[in-house]
Amino acid sequence: MLQSSSPLIVVPARMASTRLPGKPLADIHGQAMIVHVWRRAVEAGIGPVVVACAEAEIARVIAAAGGQAVLTDPDHPSGTDRAFEAVRAVDPGGRHDVVINLQGDLPTLDPTLVGVVCDLLDNPAVDIATLAAVIADPAEVALPSVVKAVVPLNSGQRAGRALYFSRAVVPAGDGPFLHHIGIYGYRRSALERFVALPPGVLELREKLEQLRALEAGMRIEVGLVDTVPLGVDTPADLERARALLAP
Repeated sequence: MLQSSSPLIVVPARMASTRLPGKPLADIHGQAMIVHVWRRAVEAGIGPVVVACAEAEIARVIAAAGGQAVLTDPDHPSGTDRAFEAVRAVDPGGRHDVVINLQGDLPTLDPTLVGVVCDLLDNPAVDIATLAAVIADPAEVALPSVVKAVVPLNSGQRAGRALYFSRAVVPAGDGPFLHHIGIYGYRRSALERFVALPPGVLELREKLEQLRALEAGMRIEVGLVDTVPLGVDTPADLERARALLAP
C-alpha cells in the first residue's frame, strides 16, 4: 500500500433496487446486508469506513452496529456521485487522498481485495484502480450482465492498464476473458475530476460509468484476482449469500 496515502472507504447504499427492493436491509442471519458489507470493509484495515446512505433507515442500522453513516441526496444518478458527497461531508479538508468506492451488495467480500485495489495506486501514473478475474464458465462470456475488462496482460502478469470495458464479447481471438469487479480506488483528485465530467458517449451506449474516465484520458489500472465476489442482485443471490455466511 502507498505509504503516504490516507485511504477512506465509502460504501454507497440506497433502498431502490429493481430486482431486490430494500436490498441494503435484507436480513442475513440477523444482520442487515449493509452491515455485513460494512464489517468486511472494516476488516480490510486500511482506513475509516463511511456508509453513504440515500435513506435514514440505512443510516440507523449502521449507527446501531457502531458504524458511521452519512445521509446523501437520494436523487444522485450513481453510487460514485453519492460516495463523493459523503467524502466531502466527512473530509472537507481533503486529508484522505485515496477513496475506495465499495459496492453495498457484497456481503461475502474477501476484505483483502480492498487492499489489492489500494496497492494498485502505488503507481503515481494511475488515476483509478479496480479488479477483474478470469471467467471460468464459458457460458458467462456472452452475458451482457458480465462486464468484460480489456487489459493486455502477459502470462503471469497480475495487473495492467485497462483499454476498454464492455458488455460485449471482447477482445476477439483466443485467450482468457476478464470479468470486471466493480470495486474502485480513486485518487481524491481523480474522483473530483470524474464526478465533474459529463457522461461519456460510450458510457451512455454501454451503460458503464467507468468508460467516462477512459474517454477523458484517465488511467484505470486493473488488478487480477482469483475469484469474483458474489454481488447480491436477486432473491436467489440473497439465498446464496445466506448459505455462504451461515454460522
